[in-house]
Amino acid sequence: MMRQAYAAAVRASFNFDTWSDCAAGEAVMFVVSPFSYDVSCPQCPLRACEIFHAVGDDELDFISALKVGELRTGPASTVLQEGSPSDQLFTLLEGWAFRYKTLDDGRRQITSFLLPGDFIGIQGSMRGDMDHSVETLTPAVLCCFPRARVWELFQRCPSLAFDITWLAARQESILNEHLLSLGRRNAVECAAYYILHLYLRASDVGLVTDGKVRFPFTQEHLADALGLSLVHTNKTLKKLSADGLVTWEHGWCLIPDVAPLAELAKWDLDQPRTRPLL
Repeated sequence: MMRQAYAAAVRASFNFDTWSDCAAGEAVMFVVSPFSYDVSCPQCPLRACEIFHAVGDDELDFISALKVGELRTGPASTVLQEGSPSDQLFTLLEGWAFRYKTLDDGRRQITSFLLPGDFIGIQGSMRGDMDHSVETLTPAVLCCFPRARVWELFQRCPSLAFDITWLAARQESILNEHLLSLGRRNAVECAAYYILHLYLRASDVGLVTDGKVRFPFTQEHLADALGLSLVHTNKTLKKLSADGLVTWEHGWCLIPDVAPLAELAKWDLDQPRTRPLL
């Protein structure tokens, strides 16, 4: 029930008049209302999701004092740029994004997709240039926190400092699983693992309805995440569909039964998924 309430709140909070279209082929940030403050931390709709740990009043007050506002961007907007510094850390409040690295010739590896509640920016250098990029897939709202005040957080609020450390460690664990998948699972197992991973994460924040979720990425994005060619990715997805494990309908992904897909992906459905939220 709480997840449905969050999903409804997210849909209601979108302001279609504030979205800007991206120029074709350009990855530029469209900032309509930089550092507006429309959502107070105590009223954050994400906190209704059972997946996130509860926080005490003192912790919530500290998060509220640390937050400088919200950043609203359009799709295909660059939030972090590899090789450039960033003064901010972010929590994704609404929308989807992805983290990636590129080679000099432009080839791209997507290392993760980002959903509401994800903490962005801690994975790179805390003081130097970013070693990866983050781009939005949809219109997005991000809560902003000054990178320069992270040390103050560690000094004054150890419980939140532990949460940041936990989130960084969890991200490394997820990347380890992805590396194992890329290196040792076959293409069908790898795709099953990744789709299930995203489906469950979407479900955790109320984005799955009647077994369906709208994935905003293209097959090209998925190919860049799986390390497969676009042709191989297409064949692999068709195989999952032919086996009745996944159905695609106009951008919607339907998983009729999670258990068979989890068995194919070698995924432990009983593993805990609760986590902190900043």
